[in-house]
Parts: sequence; structure tokens; C-alpha cells
Amino acid sequence: MHPALLMVVVAVAGGAWAGIPKVTPTVGEVWPRPQSVVSQETYVIVRPETFSFTVVGHTCEILTEALQRYMNIMFPSTTSKRTQHPWTKDGNFSAYLDVLNVNLLAACEEQPYQGMDEQYEIKIDSPDAPGEGSLIAMSVWGILRGLETFSQLLVPNSGAYNVKSTQIRDFPRFSFRGLMLDTSRHYLPLTKIQQTLDLMAMNKFNVFHWHIVDDPSFPYVSSAYPNLSEQGAFSSSHIYTEGNISNIVQYGKMRGIRVLPEFDTPGHTQSWGSQPGLLTTCYKDSTPDGTFGPIDPSNNANYDFLKNLFTEVTSRFPDHYIHLGGDEVSFDCWKSNPNITEFMAQQNITGDYAKLEEIYITKLIDIVSNLPTKNGYLVWQEVFDNGVEIAEDTLVHIWKNGNAPLIFKEELKKVTEAGYNTILSSCWYLNYISYGVDWYKYYECDPQDFDGTDAQKQLVVGGEACMWGEYVDRTNLIPRTWPRASVVAEKLWSSKDHTNDTSSASPRLEEHRCRLLDRGYDAEPIWPSFCASDVSDPA
Repeated sequence: MHPALLMVVVAVAGGAWAGIPKVTPTVGEVWPRPQSVVSQETYVIVRPETFSFTVVGHTCEILTEALQRYMNIMFPSTTSKRTQHPWTKDGNFSAYLDVLNVNLLAACEEQPYQGMDEQYEIKIDSPDAPGEGSLIAMSVWGILRGLETFSQLLVPNSGAYNVKSTQIRDFPRFSFRGLMLDTSRHYLPLTKIQQTLDLMAMNKFNVFHWHIVDDPSFPYVSSAYPNLSEQGAFSSSHIYTEGNISNIVQYGKMRGIRVLPEFDTPGHTQSWGSQPGLLTTCYKDSTPDGTFGPIDPSNNANYDFLKNLFTEVTSRFPDHYIHLGGDEVSFDCWKSNPNITEFMAQQNITGDYAKLEEIYITKLIDIVSNLPTKNGYLVWQEVFDNGVEIAEDTLVHIWKNGNAPLIFKEELKKVTEAGYNTILSSCWYLNYISYGVDWYKYYECDPQDFDGTDAQKQLVVGGEACMWGEYVDRTNLIPRTWPRASVVAEKLWSSKDHTNDTSSASPRLEEHRCRLLDRGYDAEPIWPSFCASDVSDPA
């Protein structure tokens, strides 16, 4: 049993340490943990009424908006109520920090992308610049990550904040650090998606995987095929219009987050049924039984439909990648349909339904690869497992056997042996919940912990936490996701050597959970504890 968990169990069972937190939070520690931190006991004081950012390099809309956003994050409106109280100083006080120089060394890029530069450097009251503060990065994405780090260094001190004399050099371990939300099983309002993007930025995630449609509903509003949402959405109010999508893409961009859509086919498509001839008619004996199965791969008209739909989708989502799904395809309906049987005989694949799926996926991949936007794509691991020929830059998304590490580690080995880039989700399905402390298993999972060469492990470009929506909607999305997703964020950002001990991570995670709560997000508790934000307002 983990020491922290043991302490909680003993405290609850024996009634010990009444009124004392079971895990004492750190003060002013950064989450995710930076690659390199050197700090002193000396400190500077930041006063909200005098502090400002000064841009000394390149600038752009992304940067200027971020500076204003972080002023609001660091100094919420409640701060003004505390300024009447004097802050304290002692012998470690070094200086007042009234300016943080923000130095962007290269022009801003238009959109975040796979492999973007996110490294940055922070100096606060350093030996070569005493009493001064600076944030330096080559890219605007690095500036965004550095601003989040700086905001976490601030420790409240009456009406002001202390910041230790600190030097940080930081960069992500993995280039793909994703979080998936499912908006088909339960509709999520834009405000909740925006809050999720805010929290992702506060944890240095950089990919929002939007599983936008699935069997239960089709909330995506297509201009080319309006019937899809008119008949497939839960209602005319439970939809995402072109404007809504533009809003989310822009919101993510301003926070350095890519928005990567998923339109999963040929299975998981029951809500697509308004498109004539798209879904396979299921039979009982020799008669249609009134139900439908996966997309019908024998109907050539379906490929024209897919080309038109994905042309529209890729015009709305600017990221180079799109997720094509390809998982959990049931063959039962295909087996029952006489037209499918005849088509397979013509293709000389009688009885080989995995080969039939391969024919479909191969055609879809060819369509997407030759769209005007020349997109790359992600696929769930079944596409690789079934032997489909995929492009060299395909990202294979490993998701199965989350409770069987030996199996998903073997999958990592097979995919990377074949030379494909991959991301891991198997151990990070946040929708699986249990009573008690459950984040240790997330922290102990490492995407490169498998039997492979160094070259193979370099093909693992990151991972993704998934929050499927069967039992998640706007009422519980934020608390169920956070701070459990924060654990995954640190595993994907920080050095492997610094993220192998849950005991040392526990007090830092406790501080971070309270930080998110203080910023107004209902991050759920991870054990018996308390945060300053728990205090009720005075009567």
C-alpha cells in the first residue's frame, strides 16, 4: 500500500490527527514539475496594483490576450479586498518585482501544431539580474507555458504575493499531450468545453481530442448534409454549429491547444442513419429486421459522401491531423446482409470480414490523404491490428487493455517495431472511477515503459487522457476530470526521473488541486483535506 493511502486509511479508521490535513500541500510548487528548477530562500514581492508585463520582443494577438488573461488569473477581483492589509517582509526579502519582461524571440505562429516548440526560461531575481524578472521563449507557445508557470510561483502574502528567487528551464517530455471529451453520449455546452480548455492550459496539455459524434447522437451541424444533425442530434438545441466550432478552435489556439476532431467510422455510426444507403441493412434469415449496422463498404456512393463530409470537416478544423476512429466494428450485420456477401465474393474475400473492414478503411484513408488540406490522421489500434496499410505519418492510438499492462506494452512494442508513431491512452481512461485514491495508477503508467529499443521509444510521441461520456455531462465533467487529468499532464510534460514517486508528488498535487479550486474550478478532492477556498463567505 502507498504511504499516503495508508496514512488516510489509518486517520479515518482511528480518528487520528483531527483537524490536520492528511497530506500537507507544498507552497509555490509548479505543476507539471519543470525540467529544471533552481530556487533560493530569498524572495521578491509582487504587488497587484503596481505589477505589469512588459513585452521586449515580438508580439501578436495570442501574446497580448494571454498577458491580460494571466493578469486576471493571478490577481482576481477579490485581491483588491485584501490590499488594505500590509504584507510581511523578513530577512529573505530581496526586492519588489513590478515588471516581468516577456521576451518572445521569434515571430508568432498562426496555429499550434504537432511538434511545436514549447520550451521557455524564467528568471526571477537571478544572480545575473538581481531584483528583475524575465520570461524568454523562441515561440509564443513557449511563452504561454511560461506564463502558466509564473502564475503558479505566486504565493499569497496578505494583499501581495511572494515569489522565490528562481531560475527555471523547461520543456515538455512529449510533444502530444492530449485530453479527449465525448460529446455524443451527453451533450456538453460550449462553456464547459471552454472551461476544459482553460484547465488544459493550466496543466500544459496541448491537444483537445473532440470525439464529437458517435452512435447516440450527431451534434455536428454539416452545411453539406444538414439532415445528419437535424435527425441525429438529441434536439435542435444540442448541436455544434460552424460558429461554435470556430469559437472552440480559436479558444484553443489562444491557449496553445490544438483541436483535433474525431469522426469514427465505419462503426459507432448509428446516429448517421439519415444519409440514404450509408448504413448496412441487417437481416434475419432472408428478411431485413429493421436494424442497421456499420457503414456499408459495398456502396460506392458512400465514398462520395465521405469525401464531401471530410472536405467540410477539415476546412473547419485547421489542424493537420484528424482522428478517423476505426475501433470496435461489429461484423454481425455485415454477415447477415446478402449484398455484402455477394460483394465479398466479387472481391475474393469471402468470410474474411477483417479484410472487408480493411477495404473500407483503405478507401477512407486515401480520401482523407488526398483532400485539399492533405490531412494526416490518427486511428485506433484495431486498424493497425487488422493489417490495414496506413501512411508513414499515421498516429496509432493505443487504448485497449488498460487493466492489463503487459498486453498494452506488447502493443506499444508491435506498433513501434512497424515504424509507426503512437500515443497511449490505455491506462488513462478517466471515466473509470472507483472509491478511494485512484490517481496512483495514472502516475505509475509511462508511455515508454515497454520492451523496445531507444529508437522505438522515440516513436511514442505522447499520450492522452480520455473522458468518455456515458455517465458524464455538464454537471460532473469538471470535478470528475480534474485533478485526475493533472496527473496525466505531469507524466506527459515532466522528466521521467522526476515523476516516478507518488509520495513526493502527493503534496504538490494537493497544492495544485487547491490552486484550481481557488481559480474557480470544482476540482474534486483526492483524499480527506481542506483548501483555503473551502471557507464559507461571511454572513
